[in-house]
Amino acid sequence: MPRKKTKTLTRDIQPDRLYNSVEVQRLINRVMLNGKKQLAERLVYTGMQTAAEKLKIDNPIEVFEQAYRNIQPHLETRSRRVGGANFQIPFEVKGQRQTHLTIMWLVQAARARKGMSMANRLAAELQDAYSGQGAAVKKREDTHRMAEANRAFAHFAR
Repeated sequence: MPRKKTKTLTRDIQPDRLYNSVEVQRLINRVMLNGKKQLAERLVYTGMQTAAEKLKIDNPIEVFEQAYRNIQPHLETRSRRVGGANFQIPFEVKGQRQTHLTIMWLVQAARARKGMSMANRLAAELQDAYSGQGAAVKKREDTHRMAEANRAFAHFAR
């Protein structure tokens, strides 16, 4: 018997104050710890500004959007049990999950850097992602490589 589809609850996230962008607001929410939103906003805005200055780009939102596009995954693998064996089956990533993975990988990569403030870590990760390098972009490439390697099992996907 097929499983029931769960209802997806999507909350409407209001755009951020400075750039009027929902993606920036999601980043702020992900950076936020213990409900300290103003601190998270300051960290994200400072990080974006610093990254734009170092890359000599006038608009920090351009740096963020390009970095966001460079991190965004298009394929991922999901484990599926078929005939007593587990297979990693490649699936296309769409919509909300794509956004979630992108923001999560960016913040994880920034937090993994040590020896500087969070704003500088975010700035450094945004700079690296903008130029197609860094831990978050590497995570995306590893995910895509895994999906490509398991392309032979794509026929198991429904």
